[in-house]
Amino acid sequence: MEAGTLQSFDPAADPASFRGALGSFVTGVTVVTTDSPEGPVGIVANSFASVSLDPPMVLWSPAKSSSRFDHFAAAPRFVIHVMAADQRDICAAIIASKTAVADIPMEVSSCGMPVIKGALATFECELAASHDAGDHVIVVGRVTKAHHAGGEPLAFHAGSYGAVNVKN
Repeated sequence: MEAGTLQSFDPAADPASFRGALGSFVTGVTVVTTDSPEGPVGIVANSFASVSLDPPMVLWSPAKSSSRFDHFAAAPRFVIHVMAADQRDICAAIIASKTAVADIPMEVSSCGMPVIKGALATFECELAASHDAGDHVIVVGRVTKAHHAGGEPLAFHAGSYGAVNVKN
């Protein structure tokens, strides 16, 4: 399909085209971590957004079909990491194994949550609310601590990772 040529479709009848249309939006890549009886666990997510500055809140949306869903949907605390362009391998490791967080460079926050080293930003959160949203749940976190560093973000577009060169 050429750029600029729109084709209409019914997203309920054509979920593959709907997914493709959603993939047109370039997103950043996050890894969400929490603690569990199995130790630290992680999940890669691109469904992340800011919600509020006062109070400081963010959201993300895990899929109900994920084998990791139960670890994250009701986690009382979690950390969202905005991944750097050079952290693609960390994402691959976490996609392959929910407990891979224990094998990558990380530290434990003051509240006991796993924090991945080298992320561009981290948001340590307490669960504020969760909302049913079809095949996902919207998880809203109240940010209790944040960190920020410079660098190039890891991006995701049309099913592939890439880098975004932001020049100010």
